[in-house]
Amino acid sequence: MSFEFVDLRSDTVTRPTPSMRKAMAEAEVGDDVYGEDPTVNALQEEAARLMGKEAALFVASGTMGNAVCVKAHTQPGEEAVMEATCHIYWFENGGMAAISGVIPKLVPSDHGILDPQKVREALRPAVYYLPRPSLLCVENTHNMGGGTCTPVPVLHELRAVARERGMATHLDGARIFNAATALGVAPSEVAAPFDSVQFCISKGLCAPVGSLVCGTKEFIEKARVIRKRLGGGMRQAGVLAAAGLVAFKEIVPTLKDDHRRARTLAMKLASHPDFSVEIDWVQTNIVMAKVRPPKTTAQVCAALKERGVLASPAGPANIRFVTHHDIDDAALARALEALDKPF
Repeated sequence: MSFEFVDLRSDTVTRPTPSMRKAMAEAEVGDDVYGEDPTVNALQEEAARLMGKEAALFVASGTMGNAVCVKAHTQPGEEAVMEATCHIYWFENGGMAAISGVIPKLVPSDHGILDPQKVREALRPAVYYLPRPSLLCVENTHNMGGGTCTPVPVLHELRAVARERGMATHLDGARIFNAATALGVAPSEVAAPFDSVQFCISKGLCAPVGSLVCGTKEFIEKARVIRKRLGGGMRQAGVLAAAGLVAFKEIVPTLKDDHRRARTLAMKLASHPDFSVEIDWVQTNIVMAKVRPPKTTAQVCAALKERGVLASPAGPANIRFVTHHDIDDAALARALEALDKPF
């Protein structure tokens, strides 16, 4: 590993691999606003195939992808139902309100996994003077839940609840390949219960930029209009899309190693006097470790940095550690060594 620090802050810090850089340098390109970039078109076709959808659209980021989908599914004044700590609500700068004019209906959960019955109970009555719930959003894996996976049968139950009220369904699948790997299914099975899905190629898949939105052909044409309105129409974007095509072939098969390393790290943290970890909820590449008082997350993160390890506070009591492609076994060993003594 070539970095000064063992960077466990996020899988967004991954760098393009040598084969990605080569593919980007050699990518055949065209004007994507005209639909003429062959590499973007190839990426979109492969993304749609992997998700089991009719079509896909390359967007600049996961936040843009989610914003496009919420806008496409809703009308101003309606309600989007979602888990209480989900990314769309917490980390996307109020986009659902600012861009789509919808309000969130937040449903508490156990580690980010929605209970279909609790969702049903949270839906407002169908009365004309109440906001109409028009969209159910699910995050899988769930970031603040600690990279937890909602099982496929539960996803179908959630879809059934939404259909009872005529609601559309959207999957924030930023890390859908991690979910599929952990659940032992194809990503298309995770995406199947949803009318739209967004996933990132710029997190654990190592590509430098971008996400894909997938759905029906009709939905993607609507999403294309919204993307343009948001300033997301890109030109010779094949130089970015090329990295995603490499990621599907080369990086997705290695995600299981990220999960293995996260589990090893979690076990080390669980045995440390300054942390507690719910081992059973470490399912993918994210570890949420609770700092034991009187230590604080700021103190522990500062001490970790002095020992050559970067991690991120996740609220007042937790520190988030994320394994990824740039954390090999040697880097993990350095992180484990940094945890050999109290802070």
